[in-house]
Amino acid sequence: MDRIVKHIRWVMLVSGALTFTMIQAAFAPDAALASTFGAGVDGRDAQIVVRNWGVLIALMGAMLVYGAFHAHVRRMALAVAGTSKLAVIALVLAHGAEFIGHQAGMAVAIDAVTVILFAAYLAATPRTLPAGT
Repeated sequence: MDRIVKHIRWVMLVSGALTFTMIQAAFAPDAALASTFGAGVDGRDAQIVVRNWGVLIALMGAMLVYGAFHAHVRRMALAVAGTSKLAVIALVLAHGAEFIGHQAGMAVAIDAVTVILFAAYLAATPRTLPAGT
């Protein structure tokens, strides 16, 4: 546990940077959906949803990077991003076994590892930080 606490900044930076790459969906929703799930975007309404999805995921990544450098928001960033990653894992595994062969499968594997590391950090650190940290 001490190693995770000691290196959480790097875990957050790497995870945040990888997560932020989904900003691609905001600019190229067809390409993002095709590479992640092997499916295309069908309709203007789906374009909006996929673009919004990309922005929201990118914001999770940005939050992780911010939390890596600002200890006072670290626990919140890990809890929110971890919950989001758990939701994606559960949804892909429950509804999209055919997507595992695409980048969604790699995302599930990486997200599972990061969720475990996030949870270990949260379990090993106090809920409140001393004043001045």
